[in-house]
Amino acid sequence: MKLSRQEKDSLRESFRNMSFRTKVDYIFTYYKLPILLILIAFLILSSSLYRYITRKETVVYLGLVNVSVGTDLEKALTRGFLENAGADLKKNQVNIYSGLYLSMDPAAEDHEYAYASRMKVMAAVNARQLDIVLMNQEAYNIFSQSGYLLDLSDCMKEYASYLTENDVVLEDNAIEFQLNEADEHRVVTERAVNGIDISRFPLFQNAGFTAPVYAGILANSPRLSASTEFLHYLIQDS
Repeated sequence: MKLSRQEKDSLRESFRNMSFRTKVDYIFTYYKLPILLILIAFLILSSSLYRYITRKETVVYLGLVNVSVGTDLEKALTRGFLENAGADLKKNQVNIYSGLYLSMDPAAEDHEYAYASRMKVMAAVNARQLDIVLMNQEAYNIFSQSGYLLDLSDCMKEYASYLTENDVVLEDNAIEFQLNEADEHRVVTERAVNGIDISRFPLFQNAGFTAPVYAGILANSPRLSASTEFLHYLIQDS
């Protein structure tokens, strides 16, 4: 119901004559819902604005597969690379997937972990949110045979002596063979130059690795320029 001007003036006068506590009780009683909605809207807007202001652009997505790195090396792989590239540390980041484990034949106690890691890797690859992988020999074999890795012959040709080859599976009738739809299991492969043994370079020589560690670039990486620059950074001063 619409109030007359006289009624509005009367209400204003009554409100002015209230004590402070009475005014607070009055406002809370009659206006708590609008005030609550305004507060919620303000919090949502403030949170969104804060996330937007502090949001960092991911320069490269890096996966550590079957390898782990210490604090110093992780800092070199993230902050060190950004500083070397002249990137603003407040606006850019290297996103690391750590603790990933892949195996052709994981032990029973590791089977669930290996399956979860494989799903995470596949999701990242399909979302094009995995650019570079550091991996041991077994993981390198898996990535290569799956056709995930980029041929490095052209973009890293100045380091040809350090590049490594691995098999890429072109054809595999394993499913047909298991279903008795083929007389024999046949796998067709080809060799590809799709990795580099980074454990031979200064940045990794004191990292405690007891076996070779390889780096590769994902074939579907949308950040190929930054990924290539990252590999050059890893092998600098070689």
